[in-house]
Amino acid sequence: MVTLQALLGTELPLIQAPMAGVQGSALAIAVSNAGGLGSLPCAMLSLEALRNELVALRAGTRRPYNVNFFCHTHPLPDAARDAAWRDALAPYYREFGLDASNLPTGAARVPFGRESAELLSEFKPAVVSFHFGLPSDELLAHVRSWGAKVLSSATTVDEALWLQARSVDAIIAQGLEAGGHRGHFLRDDLTAQMGTFALLPQIVRAVSVPVIAAGGIADARGVAAAQTLGAAGVQVGTAYMLCTESTTSGLHRAALQSETARHTALTNLFTGRPARGIVNRAMRELGPLSAVAPAFPLAANAMAPLRAAAEARGSGDFSPLWSGQNADGCKAVPAAQLTRELMAGWARR
Repeated sequence: MVTLQALLGTELPLIQAPMAGVQGSALAIAVSNAGGLGSLPCAMLSLEALRNELVALRAGTRRPYNVNFFCHTHPLPDAARDAAWRDALAPYYREFGLDASNLPTGAARVPFGRESAELLSEFKPAVVSFHFGLPSDELLAHVRSWGAKVLSSATTVDEALWLQARSVDAIIAQGLEAGGHRGHFLRDDLTAQMGTFALLPQIVRAVSVPVIAAGGIADARGVAAAQTLGAAGVQVGTAYMLCTESTTSGLHRAALQSETARHTALTNLFTGRPARGIVNRAMRELGPLSAVAPAFPLAANAMAPLRAAAEARGSGDFSPLWSGQNADGCKAVPAAQLTRELMAGWARR
């Protein structure tokens, strides 16, 4: 089997996980220039912002980089669920003196579409990755037309087999420990989700394409363990969130460096889809998984004013403090240094 480095054109078998809200092109550039594969999260970028970031990437590195998109479908309107969600949040709106009568209705996260694909064709990124499955065959063909390698996340063996059947070049095995949004797409049952080191060897046995381990890997020992279990490489996210080049907020940085980072949970409160973050007041009082939270990504609309109001008071009580279960590797160092430290665990075979 071809090595991940040969497939992606990188020196190192390491991908920096795309992390919307805590990074831009600067982190991706730093990791790519250090020999890994830097990633840019694109689901929350307008076309203008995406173009600006692609221009920055092209200017900042001559090495391969990855652009990542979501593949969700927009939910149908559900007035009853929206009303129930507003009722659940009403006490907090009163507490902060907020008006809930004029909330935004648009979606802050958009799926990969034709306009994004056409924009990418101007820049021809070496790698395009997807979360929540894959886009249409037509869009995939467009991405592959300039020779881009296609990656996507799998949270179960069935998802990995589904992706392989659609000719992805490599599969990211996302374990339950991973921070941010779960990448599941074939079924919503969270009891079917596994930890990284249970999931990884099962996917490796089931498919013939390279498998990248993701979730809970935050130091060289974790990298070594992933390699031992058959990973062709690793994807690391949380460990990069304190790096010099990240844009992680002060509140979020403080949480990652505190004892509260030891307690994370999957929650749908902030976007409508399960994502792992540090447990805060909203998660404790509403329960991390709410049956009335609007479908992804619409739950964010009513949460946004509460987040802004709390953050203005210096509190992360209503903020999505995304983090994996292992924040021990977070370091306030340049991303190149962290990349080298992580790769010290990868045996040159």
